[in-house]
Amino acid sequence: MIAIVSIDSKRAIGKDGQLLFSIPDDLRRFSDLTRGCCVVYGRNTLETFPKGKPLPHRDNIILSRDRNFEVVGATVVRNLEELRDNLCGCEKRVYVIGGESVYGQLLPYCNEVLITKVDARMDGADAFFPNLDSKQGWVLKHESSVQSSGGYLYRFTTYQNMHPANFFALEQ
Repeated sequence: MIAIVSIDSKRAIGKDGQLLFSIPDDLRRFSDLTRGCCVVYGRNTLETFPKGKPLPHRDNIILSRDRNFEVVGATVVRNLEELRDNLCGCEKRVYVIGGESVYGQLLPYCNEVLITKVDARMDGADAFFPNLDSKQGWVLKHESSVQSSGGYLYRFTTYQNMHPANFFALEQ
């Protein structure tokens, strides 16, 4: 699994259920990377998408504990075991795309994390991403030069998990 996220200078990823940034180059990169792949995310993240609908040209899997929650165009799973069962045998790349709770549950199983680090601080943010620079077992493998798009300065970074847990070894 690969997590992908945009963060501000304090590692914030959201405010009031919305993404913090709309950076055209970052959105294009996200689309290019995840198109044709499987994306895993939570119900709140779904609500940030255009018209609250699953992303096109991807296999969408939504984690939600709500037993009555269903979405046309997506598979809804209730826990990590159901997620594992749905991903078993999947040959597509799997991207974890948010939000905070889903990142927290799946980060130990990710081999890589692609972080767009935006040189900005968004006041009032209420959702954050862990600090991989201080998290044991994570190594910064790549950092781009400073980019500019949509009025923001940012860098694309890649972190590698030196000891990812085996997601498919979850106890059944």
